[in-house]
Amino acid sequence: MTENFRLLTEKEIAQLTNQGCSCSDWSKVKVAQRFEPSRIKSTHFSEDVRLGVFEKDIIFSGGLKRQAGISNATIHNCRIGNNVYINNIRNYIANYTIEDDCIIENVDLLVVEGDSSFGNGTKVALLDETGGRETPMYDRLSAHTAYIIAFYRHRPIVIEKLKKMIADYTASVCSPIGLVGKGAKIINSQTIRDVKIGPSTVIEGATRLENGTINSNEKDPVYIGHGVFAENFICCSGSKITDGAIICECFVGQGTVLAKQYSAENSMFFANCAGFHGEACAIFAGPYTVTHHKSTLLIAGLFSFLNAGSGSNQSNHMYKLGPIHQGVVERGSKTTSDSYMLWPAKVGAFTVVMGRHYRNSDTSDLPFSYLIEHEDESFLVPGVNLRSVGTVRDAKKWPQRDKRKDPDKLDFINFKLLSPYTVQKMLNGLKLLKNLRATSGETSDHFTYHNVKIKNSSLIGGIEFYETGIYKFLGNCLIKKLEGRQFKNLSELRTALKPDTAIGSGRWVDLAGLFAPVECIEKILDSVESGSINSLEKLADAFRQIHEQYPIYEWAWAASILQSTCGGTGKSIDAITAADVIEMVNKWKDAVADLDNKLYADTQKEFSPTAQTGFGLDGNEQTRSLDFAAVRGTFEGNSFVKDIEKHIAAKTALGNELISRLEKIR
Repeated sequence: MTENFRLLTEKEIAQLTNQGCSCSDWSKVKVAQRFEPSRIKSTHFSEDVRLGVFEKDIIFSGGLKRQAGISNATIHNCRIGNNVYINNIRNYIANYTIEDDCIIENVDLLVVEGDSSFGNGTKVALLDETGGRETPMYDRLSAHTAYIIAFYRHRPIVIEKLKKMIADYTASVCSPIGLVGKGAKIINSQTIRDVKIGPSTVIEGATRLENGTINSNEKDPVYIGHGVFAENFICCSGSKITDGAIICECFVGQGTVLAKQYSAENSMFFANCAGFHGEACAIFAGPYTVTHHKSTLLIAGLFSFLNAGSGSNQSNHMYKLGPIHQGVVERGSKTTSDSYMLWPAKVGAFTVVMGRHYRNSDTSDLPFSYLIEHEDESFLVPGVNLRSVGTVRDAKKWPQRDKRKDPDKLDFINFKLLSPYTVQKMLNGLKLLKNLRATSGETSDHFTYHNVKIKNSSLIGGIEFYETGIYKFLGNCLIKKLEGRQFKNLSELRTALKPDTAIGSGRWVDLAGLFAPVECIEKILDSVESGSINSLEKLADAFRQIHEQYPIYEWAWAASILQSTCGGTGKSIDAITAADVIEMVNKWKDAVADLDNKLYADTQKEFSPTAQTGFGLDGNEQTRSLDFAAVRGTFEGNSFVKDIEKHIAAKTALGNELISRLEKIR
């Protein structure tokens, strides 16, 4: 934007007046040195106004060309940059800096009223609508920072200091002057009040936007579309809100889309979430929380990597002390059509929830399960989701569906299906299932755990699934750790197996997409308390370092399990032999082949005669098969089936190659 301004000449004032412009005090209107008055028509100015140079043509959709300039508008206390196009402002524009190359047309009102923080500092009542987990939002809020503030209330000094950091940031961005960033477009919209609009934003047909920030940029613009109502909000780069969506007290993360009349209040949506048709209230939507259906309500829950089916619903109200109950659905879970959960409840990672569940269950130590309703009872089938083609497909598609083009990513997301976080739960589940069987008797028809029933056959199957999953994870880590390394003797092998750090050998947590050893998080919290982490930037850097160090921490955890009696060798690394490692690799090969064969069989179901029902409408069975093959392809030609076959061959070759190296020092 031009910095050197001058007063208008008498000739320019006369020309502007002849073109229908007016001002009670022309001395308050200053212009750029090369200002051309012919581009300003039918406009009233008041208070301090700065006008840039208007000399370019603006190209609109369809190839329509118009001259930069201002017409049919009232401009109050604004600074307007070069080659801006403003036309047909039905009320007025007040207290805004409008940067170069912006387009503002057919807008009712664009105004800042007094000092505004533009949505920063707004408290969002997550999970508990009555309060207790209010989390203030700000422009650069990450899922991990929000997770700490919302769920670590047992560390009050940490919470107090983090809130103070956000309050300080909020104070730093407070201003009586708003911003329309370079290259932004605001078209055919109604009321925009106290909104900071970042560069390259497109606002098209919005109904009402109040007290918010749109953190758009040229690399990853934000789109706000038709019929949108937004109040007390922050939108991050690459997000899209359109089609009559209504949001109130909401944070909308990078790459998130809310559309098709979606309604949300007191909720935070982090990277790559998607909400269509349905409703959200007081939810913490970690990365990749997705809901597509009009009848779906997400309420008072923590979710991430969730796919919510049609009619999914939860209840946080027992009609006693109010809507105070909350739920946790751990990463990677799915809810089927018409599923229901009564909060409080906790659902283990990568669980499929089917039916309606009225008892307060906790299956967090039994991941990769099916939670099924049968005759008003909740039944759990542990581990069975490990063999599901849908689970593996999800794990592959998430990184491919990362919409974030902004190189400055706020959320640090780990997409791994098997990790210390999920495998530690499988270890817990394995121990739990064995204890249930031992205490209840091997001949029992079913077992009860945290208000869910587990059939004997399901329990036995769960033990097998978890053992297979554990061996697969440990083998993956072993192969990766020893890949490309030659060992002249046993000592060199043991040296190669030793972790580079002791950090990571304990319990792990999932901080809304970020896998982290508990000790790392505790260190961060201690640093916040002590003041060594005294800014939001330092906090973000601490999370980044954990994310970048994941492979090192992962091996530290895997090495600790490798040395244990549960899933490992039962020997310390200093006592492990080449034969022990070969045995683990063989177990890994068997585990990979077993799970891949189960995935193969599960995929085959998608090509069965039952799956072909509805194809070949007007023909016989042959027509049906041909129609199905034309639309869906064949089993043999399916890309996922080919990937499974390649995976088995590749992993077997990797295992055999490592064994051949180990045999030399056996």
